[in-house]
Amino acid sequence: MSARRPPEPVHLIKHRRDRALRALVEGVPYIGFMGIAFDRRGDELTAVMSYDDKLMGNPLLPALHGGAIASFLEVAAIMELSFQMLWDEIESGSLDVDTLTPEALPRLPKTIDFTVDYLRSGLPRDAYARARVNRSGRRYASVHVEAWQDNRQKLFAQATGHFLMPRRDG
Repeated sequence: MSARRPPEPVHLIKHRRDRALRALVEGVPYIGFMGIAFDRRGDELTAVMSYDDKLMGNPLLPALHGGAIASFLEVAAIMELSFQMLWDEIESGSLDVDTLTPEALPRLPKTIDFTVDYLRSGLPRDAYARARVNRSGRRYASVHVEAWQDNRQKLFAQATGHFLMPRRDG
């Protein structure tokens, strides 16, 4: 009769998840330029775009630039897809996160199309977004993203995107 392996300590699992997410984010310098960070709770990611004057489109309203909003939503979608791609390897421990570098990560999904619905002006304050993967296969994925500022129930933008998934060798 074989002995069961004891459960892995929670702090080691959290370390692997956080390190993999950090490597994903560091692999895309544009994410840092935009001031986007990610809050991870289990397998759920919330993208946070910190307010910065460079993100303003119309200072008279004032309102965030539509391109900054679209970029924020697209980054949230791509990071959600990428994190999900790595999830099984992170959880099993087969991914060595301590030596993980952005160069060692799999390629990011490529955008096929991305449609943004601007529901109201983005105010000059922090913004939050969550992506939900509707379908993800070997070659194609569909993602929906919602963005809000002060109240999760009052979205200021949402988007739907379709992505070409990178080939996973091995």
